Amino acid sequence: MPSESGFTLTVSVVIPSYNEAESLPELFKQIYRALEPQYEKAFEIWLIDDGSSDRTAEIIPELQKEFPALKYVQFRRNYGKAAALMEGFRRAEGQFVITMDADLQDDPAEIPPMIAMLEDEADMVSGWKKKRHDPVSKTIPSKLFNGVTRWTTGIKIHDFNCGLKAYRNEVVKDLNIHGELHRYIPVLAHFLGYSVQEKVVQHHPRKYGNTKYGLARFFRGFFDFITVLFLSRYTQRPMHFFGMGGLVLTGVGIIINLYLAIYWFLGGNLSNRPLLFLGVLLLIVGVQLFSIGLLGEMLAHSNRNDENPQIRKQL
Repeated sequence: MPSESGFTLTVSVVIPSYNEAESLPELFKQIYRALEPQYEKAFEIWLIDDGSSDRTAEIIPELQKEFPALKYVQFRRNYGKAAALMEGFRRAEGQFVITMDADLQDDPAEIPPMIAMLEDEADMVSGWKKKRHDPVSKTIPSKLFNGVTRWTTGIKIHDFNCGLKAYRNEVVKDLNIHGELHRYIPVLAHFLGYSVQEKVVQHHPRKYGNTKYGLARFFRGFFDFITVLFLSRYTQRPMHFFGMGGLVLTGVGIIINLYLAIYWFLGGNLSNRPLLFLGVLLLIVGVQLFSIGLLGEMLAHSNRNDENPQIRKQL
């Protein structure tokens, strides 16, 4: 896509930032050093300020004079990394889109090799911080998160949440992330049918400020993990998810009620048997799960028809 200067944009660098003013001048110098020799003026840098309360907004005008490729968006308040990434994805015009953190821990020198992988065959390249320079309070939960995600999704990469990633532009335009779903972008891209590869990248110790990672984010990420797991496995076949639960509960309910029916027929008294209420409850919940599964199948079928023009013509 042609830029305002007339050059065709090849690379868009999207940087979500929250209170990282000290790091920004050095970060932009590193990006220019990595990209300008090869791409000249055919790149742009989108800094998405996620409601920073430091001097970020004050220093941007001077930085834009020094770095003409820099473009700036400021949120009125802190919405989170996913919202900042989505804003950057929406605005990115380059053929290739790079995301990286603003804390100088990601190395811009890794960008050209990652783009080379995109030019070869990959649709997305996720960085792998094989040697990390983070505290144990951050690395241990990260290893647990990556191991569980790799096991449950079957995607064989080591670092799902590395901030340094490279995409073809069409990939980011198809992504829809919110909450803490930025942690699962490789899963979402894979689910959409894009090829995801991994590259070992250099990771630097934090130079300025403090980490924004906290224990609360770990628990929020768990709920988003359940969302991603459902979206990646059962969006097109919801009956497989709800139907299995409905089948199990209904089956147990039938067995309980059948037992109580025989017990009553043989002269037993059911007035003091709480098991009767459990059997009825299981039947009701089981039928409800089946109903939800059927409704989900109807919606999924309708969406598939809407997305397929050949089916629409046949109908």
